[in-house]
Amino acid sequence: MSWLERIVLRGRIVTLDPLDINHIEPLRAAVTDGEYWKLWYANVPSPEQMESYVRNAIEGAEKGNIAFAVRLNETNKIVGATRFYNVDEINKRPMLGYTWYAKSACKTGVNTESKLLLLQHVFEQKEAIAVEFRTHYFNQASRTAIERLGAKQDGILRSHQIMRDGSVRDTVIYSILQHEWPSVKNNLLSKLSLDLPGTTNI
Repeated sequence: MSWLERIVLRGRIVTLDPLDINHIEPLRAAVTDGEYWKLWYANVPSPEQMESYVRNAIEGAEKGNIAFAVRLNETNKIVGATRFYNVDEINKRPMLGYTWYAKSACKTGVNTESKLLLLQHVFEQKEAIAVEFRTHYFNQASRTAIERLGAKQDGILRSHQIMRDGSVRDTVIYSILQHEWPSVKNNLLSKLSLDLPGTTNI
């Protein structure tokens, strides 16, 4: 049995469902909202790539690399995907990424709560030592989102990966360590309260 298993994670705004073939069409619809696959620095699947994207993710789950569809609780609409990958089971250190959302879900509480659910599960239930994040040096939106979570930059792997357009990417690495999690959790809960409708902060 893998260290990480397929599990449903439910919050107030979203539910994270383990990815399966029934998510292909809802994700295909979600990715057309914003068309972020057209960004040269992003690893977002196009509608045509969605079936292979999902099937590969399902195969990866057999190795403990668990992918999730992000579903809005209010409407049951699928608005994106995220996953644990390159999971180092021995050292209890997963990477968290392959995250993308429909444009309509951006700048809402969706990403904040999704990350809260994932990090809370892996730190509190699975006793992870650290969680790692990686992104393209030029993907400033992703870097800002990761830093907003409370992750700290570890460094940059230069000329690390060949992109689909043939360019070579520098990869920025961030992490959250186990002893940092309580502060990061408080930060996420605070940001989430600001994102939730009908809340007042003084």
